[in-house]
Amino acid sequence: MPGRRDDLTRLRAALTAFFALDGFVFAGWVVRIPAVKEQTGASASALGLALLGVSAGAVVTMTLTGRLVRRYDSHRVTVACAVLLCLSIALPPLTHSALALGAVLLVFGSAYGGINVAFNSAAVDLVAELRRPIMPSFHAAFSLGGMVGAGLGGLVAGSLSPTRHLLALTVTGLLVTLVAGRVLLRIEPLAPAERAAEEEGAAEKEGAGRRPDRRTRRLVVTFGLIALCTAYGEGAMADWGALHLEQDLDASPGLAAAGYSCFALAMTVGRLTGTTLLERLGRTATVVAGGTTAVAGMLTGALAPSVWAALFGFAITGLGLANIFPVAIERAGALGGPSGVATASTLGYGGMLLGPPAIGFMADWFSLPAALTSVAVLAAVAVLVAVATRRATVPA
Repeated sequence: MPGRRDDLTRLRAALTAFFALDGFVFAGWVVRIPAVKEQTGASASALGLALLGVSAGAVVTMTLTGRLVRRYDSHRVTVACAVLLCLSIALPPLTHSALALGAVLLVFGSAYGGINVAFNSAAVDLVAELRRPIMPSFHAAFSLGGMVGAGLGGLVAGSLSPTRHLLALTVTGLLVTLVAGRVLLRIEPLAPAERAAEEEGAAEKEGAGRRPDRRTRRLVVTFGLIALCTAYGEGAMADWGALHLEQDLDASPGLAAAGYSCFALAMTVGRLTGTTLLERLGRTATVVAGGTTAVAGMLTGALAPSVWAALFGFAITGLGLANIFPVAIERAGALGGPSGVATASTLGYGGMLLGPPAIGFMADWFSLPAALTSVAVLAAVAVLVAVATRRATVPA
């Protein structure tokens, strides 16, 4: 029906706006970390502990948001978390100690984790309703928002204080939330027929402590493992790619900084074309092809003897990893609803947090190029898991 199609179009646009907002706000904060460190007078180790507030808040909240979504619906939780995200981003420059910074980052991380589960849950329902694999397009919006946020942050870093910059992010974010949130709240949350019946039956037996069956839980964790293996690479590339180019290949600081840009741009392009790829190949084949591409790209990026070959490898890695995380989250949500999204997201973002310190330890034990090959190893693990479970999962 025309009215129904219009609602779905508006819903997709609103969710896309929230994905982009999330990436934009988070990237805006990341580029001002050095300035906030200087303002608080925190040592490197104290700053590292304070930054754990983001991780701790996100992981803890992700495990709880699935329940909130089931109780209040994904649309309301998305808007509420967006408001908290936009307000909390203004707080870090107002702190004057590492302890206070860690406390406000705990709030920021909670909002970040909550909104990721909420809008991914809403996106999973929309994918099921449209019967088209559009999940990568939402994650492309997140990547684009991050690129714009980081770019603008770099441009204004010399002229705006962190307080004014992050306050501007708050105002911008609240305006986007006002516009997109009104659209989102006017549309009734989707519940595909099969899942609605399952949730109704589960709700009737909730008092008896009914949980998803063991097979479903196992498959959700499997998709979470695939998300972890690929998100590990994103975290590693963000924190260690530039250092590898500068330290091991003698790249200039400017050229080294281009390493992550190549990776991020390629990932964005890959996600923008992800729907077409999924429609032609199917989910399992897309994961296998993407993971195999990422293995080849990361081995090239880590072991290449020249800067330009390494940059090429980083770009190929971004293309390969682009659609694996969105597919894993969408499949986990299709199987387990909001709880499935929460479980897979927690494992996935846990991998993103695990990557940087794991690379650091391995670089001390061996070398940084050798440590970066672990990204290729985990991409290969994701491929093997996808192949091993292809018959047990929902049809590709």
